[in-house]
Amino acid sequence: MQNKSWLAHDQKNKPNQTVAQETTVKINPVTNPPQQSNLNDMKDSKYIEQSDPTAIYDQPKYYQGRRRKAAVVLSMIWGGTITLHLVSWGSWFILGLTGLLSIHAVRLLLTAPRKVPPMWTGETSSDWPFVSLLVAAKNEEAVIQNLVQGLCNLDYPKDCYEVWVIDDNSSDQTALLLEQMMPEYQQLNVLRRKPSDRGGKSGALNQVLPLTQGEIIGVFDADAQVSQDLLRQVLPLFEHQQVGGVQTRKAIANELTNFWTRSQAAEMVLDTTLQQKRVALGGMGELRGNGQFVRRQALEQCGGWNEQTITDDLDLTFRLHLDQWDIELIMFPPVAEEGVTNAKALWHQRNRWAEGGYQRYLDYWPLFLRNRMNFLKRWDLFYFLIFQYLLPTAAIPDCLMAILLRRPPITSPMTMLALTLSFFSMFLGLRRTQKQQFIEQAESELTLSPAGRDHVETLPQTTYQRQPLRTWLIALLQTLRGTLYMFHWFIVIGSVTARISVRPKRLKWVKTVHQGHETAQ
Repeated sequence: MQNKSWLAHDQKNKPNQTVAQETTVKINPVTNPPQQSNLNDMKDSKYIEQSDPTAIYDQPKYYQGRRRKAAVVLSMIWGGTITLHLVSWGSWFILGLTGLLSIHAVRLLLTAPRKVPPMWTGETSSDWPFVSLLVAAKNEEAVIQNLVQGLCNLDYPKDCYEVWVIDDNSSDQTALLLEQMMPEYQQLNVLRRKPSDRGGKSGALNQVLPLTQGEIIGVFDADAQVSQDLLRQVLPLFEHQQVGGVQTRKAIANELTNFWTRSQAAEMVLDTTLQQKRVALGGMGELRGNGQFVRRQALEQCGGWNEQTITDDLDLTFRLHLDQWDIELIMFPPVAEEGVTNAKALWHQRNRWAEGGYQRYLDYWPLFLRNRMNFLKRWDLFYFLIFQYLLPTAAIPDCLMAILLRRPPITSPMTMLALTLSFFSMFLGLRRTQKQQFIEQAESELTLSPAGRDHVETLPQTTYQRQPLRTWLIALLQTLRGTLYMFHWFIVIGSVTARISVRPKRLKWVKTVHQGHETAQ
């Protein structure tokens, strides 16, 4: 690897394996941020000293009044939608806006993702950056052993990475299982939080951060399933100095369970495909929590994880971009996680994602207006704000007015554009993953056969290319199912933007219950 920027790692400074019982070491995500941070003006100057075990920091001004701001935005969207129905030029305005957005949609579909650097191989341990892998776990006895085994057996020098599991006051066997595994894995460290510790997942991650030494910080959910070459594939992306974060594609471990899990798998492929295309056009990449990696310098510069949000990954995404960092996406290898298996669980999970994603627009809009990001990123942000939040929010008054006036919804052209972009992006992404899975499976079978080892480099690719109709039909059927499933976002977003505008809500972190599933083949 040429021109590496990694900080030199002194092996003598590697801490002994640790079980941290005390919780007095706690980083305040908004106290004394670096002077170069663009987010300094968001912080109030009055904070309680950290030495007080019951201390909590004052809420920054931009995190206040979310209900009021949401109500104002909702009124503007509903009022604007109704007005477009009543004025003579409303339909022409929507058609013109759709035409403008269509140009960018075509660019997205025609843009190829950036070429990913080759998997990195270092010659000596001094060539490898030190990495800290963090897991916040609460009542995860069903999956914690598999996760620790996976993270502690990565194809990476054992003395060049550490694993920290934050046991968030679990009431099941999680703590006991971690204690039993510590003698087996030298990289494993455990921090046990007190019942009085707050802040949810963000609080847990902030609490362990001062104890870590990695230049690169990786974050995983407790149900994550990782490939052994994960770090070798991800770390080359950090050679670019401007890259502050990298997000791996999330796969669904229990994909074959039912309609919901199969559709979530297609949704994750769509998400990564679109994000890679956005990044290739100079737009914004986003973090997704599980399987995310962040440069320590970037994380500390923007103040750590925000404890005033219910989606720490989405909030951190905005703050990294506002501080002039880039986020890259990688399709292979993915990090697998359990998908929810019924409509009720999906509804609760997506409501949390939608609310956290919407909150960050309410929180940080003043900084967007102050040109804290370049034009391409701000255009990309506006483009997907329309499709992800404004269009679903406008659907309710649009449909009501369409029924009242007995004509089609006025936003129909934009809705069709959104569906078209989603459909073709999902299809292209599924074709990529389908091809990669086919080749990996064929290579695995060939290496088991002495006769096939001589052809392992060329035969899988050739065999895949000889089945064009079958593979296209499979991808098409998966795309149709995934597109049907994606309509749930219109209902989720519309209900969330209305609910948080009228009903005050305390911050509430809700974990997804994990059962433990092997990765679907």
